[in-house]
Amino acid sequence: MVSTEFLITSLILVLIPGTGVIYTLSTGLFQGVRASFAAAFGCTLGIVPSMLASIFGLAVILNTSALAFQVVKFAGVAYLLYLAWCMWTETDGLTLGKKEAQNINLFQVALKGCLINVLNPKLTLFFLAFLPQFIVTNIGSTVGQMLLLGGIFMGMTLVVFILYGVLASKARQYLTGSSNVAKHLQRAFAASFALLAAKLVFTER
Repeated sequence: MVSTEFLITSLILVLIPGTGVIYTLSTGLFQGVRASFAAAFGCTLGIVPSMLASIFGLAVILNTSALAFQVVKFAGVAYLLYLAWCMWTETDGLTLGKKEAQNINLFQVALKGCLINVLNPKLTLFFLAFLPQFIVTNIGSTVGQMLLLGGIFMGMTLVVFILYGVLASKARQYLTGSSNVAKHLQRAFAASFALLAAKLVFTER
């Protein structure tokens, strides 16, 4: 039921840098490994609404209603720009130190990651187009197969994002003591979020 092609394709798609990867990397760099785990969990959790919407046919609304698609899309654009602005203007929390901060609100970190994916309308349409390609029509329930494949995709996302976060948190050890490096990285991540927002603006259904 779960083909090698599905596993390989899913792994490639998960590894490709996107908003979730950038968010997890920036969190690992500036807030440490615990926060990166929360970011990875939040980004993965944000997949659930899109996956369930595609599996149970709700994605048809986004695919057929231009207004619904535009509303969700620009909500996502606004949120990415908000993240870019926060990252660009942050002055009292983004440092590359050896010690992990103890006052990080992990719930907020996870919530931000979750919203990144929830407010991405293309994710719902992605699952609608992606999962059916790997369904075997004469074996069991179609919905059951899609739930299984979606669950595997989420599991791979969580593992890969955790690895990204761990690597980022390890990298911060080699960049300690340089506020200049931290500032440039901060600006780079802010610009990345802004560019992803611009890309989403020009995204069509």
